[in-house]
Amino acid sequence: MTANKVTVGLVYGGKSGEHEVSLQTGFAVMNAFDYEKYEIVPFYITLRGEWRMGSVLHRPMNSLDEMKLESASDGTAEAAGAMFASLSGRESGIDVMFPLLHGTFGEDGTVQGLFEMAGLPYVGAGVLSSAAGMDKDVMKKLFAAAGLEQGEYIAFNERDWQTNRHELLQEAENRLGYPCFVKPANLGSSVGISKAEDQEALIDAVELALRYDRKVLIETFIDGRELEVGVLGNDEPQASIPGEIVSSGDYYDYNAKYIDGKSEMMIPAPVDPDLADSLRELAVRAFRAVEGSGLCRADFFVRRSDNKILINEVNTMPGFTPFSMYPLLWRETGMSYQALLDRLIELALERHEARTNLQYGR
Repeated sequence: MTANKVTVGLVYGGKSGEHEVSLQTGFAVMNAFDYEKYEIVPFYITLRGEWRMGSVLHRPMNSLDEMKLESASDGTAEAAGAMFASLSGRESGIDVMFPLLHGTFGEDGTVQGLFEMAGLPYVGAGVLSSAAGMDKDVMKKLFAAAGLEQGEYIAFNERDWQTNRHELLQEAENRLGYPCFVKPANLGSSVGISKAEDQEALIDAVELALRYDRKVLIETFIDGRELEVGVLGNDEPQASIPGEIVSSGDYYDYNAKYIDGKSEMMIPAPVDPDLADSLRELAVRAFRAVEGSGLCRADFFVRRSDNKILINEVNTMPGFTPFSMYPLLWRETGMSYQALLDRLIELALERHEARTNLQYGR
């Protein structure tokens, strides 16, 4: 902390397929901070996994290209080791880390573990929650244990597919039917997701998903509305009003999310008060089921035939530009983008203080 300012380490980029999304998020957050209260230290992770640490910022950067820190540390193992050493212990100039990483090697507990080892406060979910929130199979098992209703699915790994392909196809057809959705177990932003209408398309979809992860899910098709709720807090989480996604495509894939710009977000969602209250209650239950902290976005289907609510997933580091669903949900609930950033920093510091009071040995 310098001159009564909080020093925030902003981490963005990363090795995942969501690298560009993370850059956009980092740029938006960097431009939203109040530089009278905060100073920012940028950490850019390249697609190759190299870390580049920039100088302290007292104002936002001007472009996404500038955020790539081409003139910063060279990302070698020696430079990275020195950087991490400078983060840990009492000599660290960082008060709190803010990881804006989406997907593998950032949202899955790996970077959270690094911050834990360094003794650094950080925004968002912890190691366990991040890992569970990234692995859709583990997440769904936790939802089931918490009594949250969800659609039918099967999960298997690459070895299962190579040795038991026929049996898995039969199980998918008998239990789930067509159409169905195929997803990598550990990825976000709808990367690698396909809708399969027949067996040939199902095989192609599984092969595509296996390019992104060694574990794959096949999920039954649910004819339902897609509603989302933001959750904010630690031990006493609060839920936002619900919003609804109306996709421009057949389903809410990567193109519909980030490219064509035609999908619609309806905030607040046009639902009756009882349904809205149920969604908010279930969002908090889902947050607690994965032992969340800080923030998450809970995504639901509301089945058209009977208005039944089915949990789809939680996202422990949702899209965070001012035009993303999560900040918009909170804006319409009464919390501005800048106030939301302030609150997340507060929650990170509160959680860290509570954990430092624990004993880890005799």
